[in-house]
Amino acid sequence: MPDPAVPPTPPVLLTSLLAREDLSLRRIAGPVDADAVVHWVHTSEMADPYPYLLGGELLLTAGVHIPEAAGSGTYFDDYVSRIVAAGGAALGFGVAPVHDTVPRALVAACETHGLPLLEVPPQTTFSGVARAVWQLMAQARLAELRRVTEAQQSLASAASRPDPVPSLLRQLAQRLGGWAVLYGPEGAEIAGAGRRPGEEVASSLAALARVVRPAGGGSGGPPHPTSATDTVSGTHLAAYALGAGHGFVLGVATPQRAPGDHTVVSVAAVLLSLLTGEQQSGTGAARSSALVRLLLGAPPEEVAPLLGGERWVVVRARPDGAGAPDAVAASALGAALGSALVDPAGGVVRVLVPADRAPDPLPGWTLGVSAAVAPHDWPAADTQAARALARARATRTPLLRHGPRPAFADLVPPDEAAAHARTLLAPVTAHPALTETLRTWLSLHGSWDRTAVALSVHRNTVRQRITRCATLLGTDLEDPDVRMELWFALRHI
Repeated sequence: MPDPAVPPTPPVLLTSLLAREDLSLRRIAGPVDADAVVHWVHTSEMADPYPYLLGGELLLTAGVHIPEAAGSGTYFDDYVSRIVAAGGAALGFGVAPVHDTVPRALVAACETHGLPLLEVPPQTTFSGVARAVWQLMAQARLAELRRVTEAQQSLASAASRPDPVPSLLRQLAQRLGGWAVLYGPEGAEIAGAGRRPGEEVASSLAALARVVRPAGGGSGGPPHPTSATDTVSGTHLAAYALGAGHGFVLGVATPQRAPGDHTVVSVAAVLLSLLTGEQQSGTGAARSSALVRLLLGAPPEEVAPLLGGERWVVVRARPDGAGAPDAVAASALGAALGSALVDPAGGVVRVLVPADRAPDPLPGWTLGVSAAVAPHDWPAADTQAARALARARATRTPLLRHGPRPAFADLVPPDEAAAHARTLLAPVTAHPALTETLRTWLSLHGSWDRTAVALSVHRNTVRQRITRCATLLGTDLEDPDVRMELWFALRHI
């Protein structure tokens, strides 16, 4: 039997058609297969419909073509065998006005050849059956589009998390109900998610990945396919080459192929290509030029136009979970914030973002955002972002912005304010840990626990440091006037 020429519409389960109460169709012969599908509907009164079938049809007939002596010969056997040979999915026989019942010889022939036979009652028109099939196709198509859209959103969200590659693979495996794996340029499994299949299937998927991987894991060499599929032990396999030939491959193994799966995997492949690829573009060249100029002594305001803006914000970010973000996670964070100017340092990632791209909270990250500044104020903005991040972590806020607004302290000339601050804070400024603890403690209204969280120290350490500050300063830190004066001074050192 030839494979049906699959149309660009999702198939309809035969059981779904039989479940339509408005049609009252009844299966009277043929196998009961829950997975049997119909790709389209065709009506014909030809004695041999074979030349007019593409495969996958529900063929409808009223039996006009049946001769009177058909039941005593091989007519029905020949008729059904030709439908099966053409790949027909099922036969629908309309009762009345030509025949009062479905011919018993036709029922027997359908049983013999394994062709589902449906009885179409007199009140059900063939056009009504066709319309029901199109309605079911439209519903299936809508469900497929909704599934693909939801998958795209979840994959994009996963790609912006602190662990983008594992998160994306987990989301993909969940959406497909199978196993997703990323192979490196040398063929090793870098990361995987979902239920790992048996060794035979896993080995076959690794072999399929070699089919789409460029020779040597790099660009060049003869052309190679960008994707490949196979089926092993009832498991559907697919491999997708990522990026511009860097040797990374996405592999998936699923127990079945559902409509929209290819689109979902293609979205994941694009995102993984961005996470694993090397971006060489005009923008990258401009960033390199800006870096060289800075290293050679050019002022920041001169190179800022090469980077894409005149006013900027500094974003400091920390992942919510344990562990420091790697370079891939930092790059994904920068992509989510709309900037490639990323600096992963220890457990914190710093991103320089044009001021017109206002950062939003991102799942899995805690963000501190500076005020918008000109390039020569980048160092001050970095300090603002660091303090905003500390407060965000202490208050468990996903994103906290530094709020620049005029204050009473701005009425004092900066030189006088700085001189007063140096004199007042001289006993503690020789101990940076004490200064930073005092600053954080005051900013959090004297909360021991929140200060401990912000500084990543024990609350007893905070108490000891604040007590030490009070002793060195010779003052009562419970006095709100003292706190106000110290806060004023700390803002000017």
